[in-house]
Amino acid sequence: MIMPESTFKYKPLAVSLTVSAAMLMSGLILTDKVTVPQLTGRLLMPLLTLMGFIAAGLVAGQVIEASGWTRTLGVAARPFFRFGHLGDRCGAAFTAAFVSGVTANAMLLDFYKEGKITRQQLFVTNFVNQLPAYFLHLPTTFFIVLPLTGKAGVIYYFLTFLATFIRTFLCLVYGRFFIHPETRMATNSQTTGVPGSHPSRKKMIQAIKEKIPKRILTVFVYVLPVYIAVFMINTLNYFDAANQFLAQNLSLAFIPVEALSVVVLSFAAEFTSGFAAAGALLDAGLINVEQTVLALLAGNIIAFPLRAIRHQLPRYIGIYSPKMGLQILLLGQLFRVLSLIAVGICFFILY
Repeated sequence: MIMPESTFKYKPLAVSLTVSAAMLMSGLILTDKVTVPQLTGRLLMPLLTLMGFIAAGLVAGQVIEASGWTRTLGVAARPFFRFGHLGDRCGAAFTAAFVSGVTANAMLLDFYKEGKITRQQLFVTNFVNQLPAYFLHLPTTFFIVLPLTGKAGVIYYFLTFLATFIRTFLCLVYGRFFIHPETRMATNSQTTGVPGSHPSRKKMIQAIKEKIPKRILTVFVYVLPVYIAVFMINTLNYFDAANQFLAQNLSLAFIPVEALSVVVLSFAAEFTSGFAAAGALLDAGLINVEQTVLALLAGNIIAFPLRAIRHQLPRYIGIYSPKMGLQILLLGQLFRVLSLIAVGICFFILY
């Protein structure tokens, strides 16, 4: 039985549009860095693309749940998710995360709103989903990075994978000891119908009609002002200034400060250019392989949390609520940074 969502309230939408319009007008009037062509090419089109991906993810999540494929998708991950007291639905979201992080998050939110998983299970599964997210982006980066940095790039990717694996393992151990078994049993005992059956198709169509339009409007209410705010901060170079401050005030004994600064700033500007800068320094003999690996890890640790706020914050706040989305994003980045620091220290001690 699908629980109908409450009628969408248009007052928040009006507030969102008003705040967004005020930010845009302030940017156009008060600074020459914000122009109409910029708003079209760097704000409007990426925003429409983001909303399109979120809408597709919401629809896909509803299709998967209502058609009864959650158990099928959760089979591969079932032993691990049963160990972590997370259940088949969280396992299905984990499997979906190998294809689309938006779909996985949309599924988790739907399961939580319908009372099929707890808030604790939602958080832990989102953190575990950093593992499929790692593999999702790996093919587009690994074969670009390898020619640039060679052996150092291979070691760097091994260490980042090791950090991801450690986080995943610890999350499952946490679930084993801190998520009650009865929650898991209640979750696993619920069924979602037979895949492809007529009742499932009716349920799927009904769910899409009832939930998706209201959900997209709710997402839009939060995404629009947050996305515009992040765009304004980025256009005014505040993110770059923050990274420059960190680079200029960070002094480490195991690597030349100049090399670390270049790597950090390159990571802040664009992902591939960080590896290009590190590779150039390595080829020039300014740093060795071990220092290159540590520099890449340092750039990852320093620059990626800011990049997460820049790129992921609107998406998380849009799919979840502002409070929950911010909590998930900050905790996820905290665990990510701590795990990278841990493997980096171990690498430094060993080599």
